[in-house]
Amino acid sequence: MIHIAVDIGASSGRLVLGKMENGKLVIEEIHRFANGFTTQNETCFWDIDHLLNEILKGLESAKKLGYDHCTLGIDTWGTDYVLLDDNGHRVQEVISYRDKRTENTIEKVTRTLPKEIIYQKTGIQFLSFNTLYQLYEEDIKNLKVTRNVMTVPDYIGYCLTGKKVTEVTSASSMQLLNVNTKKFDEELLNLIALSKDQFPPFANPGERLGKLMKERFSTFDLPNTEVIIVASHDTASAIVGSPGNGEKWAYISSGTWSLLGIESDKPIVNELALKNNYTNEWGAYGTYRFLKNIIGMWVIQEVRRHLKEDYNFEQFVYEAEKIKVCRQFINFNDKRFLNPENMIQEIQQYCRETNQEIPHTVGELANCIFTNMSIIYAMSIRQIEEITGKRIEQLHIVGGGAKNEFVNQLTADLSGKTIYAGPTEATAIGNILVQMISGNEISDLQTARQLIEHSFLIKKYEPKEKIESSSLIEKFKQAISMKEECK
Repeated sequence: MIHIAVDIGASSGRLVLGKMENGKLVIEEIHRFANGFTTQNETCFWDIDHLLNEILKGLESAKKLGYDHCTLGIDTWGTDYVLLDDNGHRVQEVISYRDKRTENTIEKVTRTLPKEIIYQKTGIQFLSFNTLYQLYEEDIKNLKVTRNVMTVPDYIGYCLTGKKVTEVTSASSMQLLNVNTKKFDEELLNLIALSKDQFPPFANPGERLGKLMKERFSTFDLPNTEVIIVASHDTASAIVGSPGNGEKWAYISSGTWSLLGIESDKPIVNELALKNNYTNEWGAYGTYRFLKNIIGMWVIQEVRRHLKEDYNFEQFVYEAEKIKVCRQFINFNDKRFLNPENMIQEIQQYCRETNQEIPHTVGELANCIFTNMSIIYAMSIRQIEEITGKRIEQLHIVGGGAKNEFVNQLTADLSGKTIYAGPTEATAIGNILVQMISGNEISDLQTARQLIEHSFLIKKYEPKEKIESSSLIEKFKQAISMKEECK
């Protein structure tokens, strides 16, 4: 059986074909397309029709390659939503989480319902763009005509099959589900003037959504396609596609964002988890993603966009390696780096405000970004060990960022952990593996991860350079603390 993963991130999307050959999982990218938000009247919107059209073009490519039958799974970024009216039509275009409307919304909401209560209910970290805060700022006129609220991947599945569901891994990141009752929390829904009836019924990864309605897309030559519900939050699919085993491993799903955490069989909701802003998003097969959302390659992507010359990411790494590490300490999780007008200028201004050396060259900028990412990674691993009381021995870095050898080695040195980098296509692989488990080609998640190790190149990094990581982390904390006090 041929399986196709639709994997859409904030900057690009692709269709990846997967099949078994000689006992190994073989994948092939058959279609790639750009994604990004546009700004209209100072509001940031996604072009969902563009994404749907590109998916159909990708399926058409599969048909041209000779595949008449396939299954299809869809994963995208999280937190954003689609409002549908009684006729199943969009009430408005989909607003991007990078829109500035929610910059101060957490403060508004927590004046009514304290953080401690929200966290006890949901176990979800506080991020300004969580769906809870986006819906809090939504135009009440739109909500009054809304019949259904759907996540982006669920909406795309609805467009293809006519079936509406709320897939749990994506829904959990909304900060609207109660981690104890496993239902939408009524008190939180009251804050945003919605009811649980406005959300389609829950569905789990591995369930069958329905057949592609080819007649609706008659201008495309499409294969016979059955849509399978996968872990539709891209991070959840990436964790399925991570080859960890046992209980002493952690992961970083490294892309536009870096999601660092562990896989747990139960939520971890306590004061220390709240203090350090860790989340308990639902994973595939009854697991929880206990993780922290860390800004990732978005920063270097934005630096690249504003450079006069076009640098690829290998060149950024090469230039970064020429510079002495730790010349600046910057908290890239500060909301000022979420969507600035010019990332280079924002970094430089941060350094001016904190009386630090200002990076100017490509190498200085790249080194500054990669070094601080590695410091934050090392800090976060220590936090997880403190919160859970469990020692982490291995860190699996998956996704596009796994190719960054500078960050991989520095993270190993700073954390003292063995790093395993790869596979880079973990999200698409995880998507495909859920389809294969659904079709009984693979028995379970453990078997799937053994298949990953057998099928893909994974590079190992051992700590090799003696770095006073405790001293360095303390300097980072002091620099960030001083910056916070100056606000």
